Amino acid sequence: LEKKFKSLTEGLRSSKLPCAPGLNLMRPKENDELIDNQKQYDYRSGVGMLLYLTKHTRPDIANAVREHSKMMDGATELHYKSLLRLIKYALDTKEYTLKMKPKMNGNHLMNIEGYCDSDYAGDKDSRRSITGLVIYLCGAPICWRSKSQRGVTLSTTESEYYAMSELCSELLFIKQILEFLNMSIEYPMVVRVDNIGAMFLANNSVLSQRAKHISLRHHFIREYVEEGVVKIIFVKSKLNS
Repeated sequence: LEKKFKSLTEGLRSSKLPCAPGLNLMRPKENDELIDNQKQYDYRSGVGMLLYLTKHTRPDIANAVREHSKMMDGATELHYKSLLRLIKYALDTKEYTLKMKPKMNGNHLMNIEGYCDSDYAGDKDSRRSITGLVIYLCGAPICWRSKSQRGVTLSTTESEYYAMSELCSELLFIKQILEFLNMSIEYPMVVRVDNIGAMFLANNSVLSQRAKHISLRHHFIREYVEEGVVKIIFVKSKLNS
């Protein structure tokens, strides 16, 4: 990344954030002027390199990289400059690392907990909400994601509930891997969310009139809550970012 883009980012102002707060990039309209083929090649190359970083060591740039990945087939000059700013941030913070030091408790059980959040209707093109999640194993982050949800949701509560279901799916997958390795797991696995409505849906089997439209595929959370496999806990939004 540094070898290819350092010269292109020279002179850009440094930033403490990977992108502008509340960044929502929109796909080019029909009459928008696109960048030339060479810049588009560089754009795709830059996004690909950043995706590699996101996957392995840099969860802090996950959402910004997802936004820029929407223009892989055609970007404007605005998108290109925004990507260079993101690359500049990645180069300036190349010393950032993850602390992968597990914290084992006295009973030697594997503690699993996750945080999830959503940006309601965050995709301005499709009006789909954005899911963000991170999972910790004994205090060490092992899984993180920022992705557009599969369908359009009709409320903040529904989008948060959707994000919670995505997180629980990942938790159960990690649970199966640990069980296969004959490791003992501490139950319940904790899910932290900052939406009271989503917590109510997960802990109550009776649907209200406003929630009857929510797909049944997300209600599997309740089964695991009742069995004590998963526990939903409220966390303040400022601690969930």
